[in-house]
Amino acid sequence: MILSKKIFVTGGTGFLGSYILRYLLKRGYTNIRALKRANSPMLMVEDIKDKIEWIEGDLMDLFLLEDVMQDTDQVYHAAAIVTATKKEEALMKKINGEGTANVVNAANYCKIEKLLHVSSIAVLGRQRKVQTLSEKNHWLPGEFNNAYAISKYLGEQEVWRGMAEGLNAVIINPSVIIGSGIWGKGTTGLFDKVKQGLPFYPVGSNGFVDVRDVARMSVELMESDISDQRVIANAVDMTYQDFFTSLANLLNKKPPRIKATPFLSGLAWRADWLRAKLTSSQHIVTKSRAFLTGCSFSFDNRLSKDLLDFEYTPIMRTLEETAGQYLESLKEKKAVGILNLK
Repeated sequence: MILSKKIFVTGGTGFLGSYILRYLLKRGYTNIRALKRANSPMLMVEDIKDKIEWIEGDLMDLFLLEDVMQDTDQVYHAAAIVTATKKEEALMKKINGEGTANVVNAANYCKIEKLLHVSSIAVLGRQRKVQTLSEKNHWLPGEFNNAYAISKYLGEQEVWRGMAEGLNAVIINPSVIIGSGIWGKGTTGLFDKVKQGLPFYPVGSNGFVDVRDVARMSVELMESDISDQRVIANAVDMTYQDFFTSLANLLNKKPPRIKATPFLSGLAWRADWLRAKLTSSQHIVTKSRAFLTGCSFSFDNRLSKDLLDFEYTPIMRTLEETAGQYLESLKEKKAVGILNLK
């Protein structure tokens, strides 16, 4: 029976990985193991942690990965580092690139049944003349690739290499993932930014998708016969003005009114660099982010609909549910919010 499959998940304590674990449990899987570092916070999985067998270690331990995968059917590789801090870029490249190589090598060595790799739309070949991107757009070196994009490209290349060597694998490429999580971390930090007051809006556009949709699509891709290809996960393309206006209205704040021109964007990332340096906190507005949010891209999701007959959650519903949990968490001083699975 398929629900008896032995499953291994990397990144299970993280944002997307925790939702993948929840969706697997909802589907009825019972034999689930997940990788965690010794110091990984368990906030995202506190209520389900006893239903998972936790393996302590990290992606750089190839022998550990081989030991785990000797007794594994399916692997969900969702672990990754996302950082805008310059001094952490080398670690991000190492984990997202070399760490993925270790997962692929262990999976091939142990002859697992199937690997699902979580990549990103950041690896698609973005360029000025091509604004609608699909799975057919291949990587192009250039100004649109920040350190995170490069690290995810290196990781995805390892998966393609593994497939060439006989690995049964499929790749999911999510757009900007939205949903409740650890407040102030990742995309949930946007809620803090709007709540504090956001007068400026970037002039570009991007794709957005519900975290639950990415988790559900990951499981559906694993359960399907689909392999040796990538699939974009993107619910809708929105301008940043529309996105931040919608979010501001849900948080009872004034929507941003001032267009962030290149000059203003330059001031913003420099001011944020100084703020982060003085307060020893994370960067929110970086030079590369300021540049990319001034660009307009859309992402073709037809393949996911054709292959899986996939129905996306309307992003406004995602924002409404997440904003509601965010405001409730502020009142009750909760550090984490978890969206209910559909």
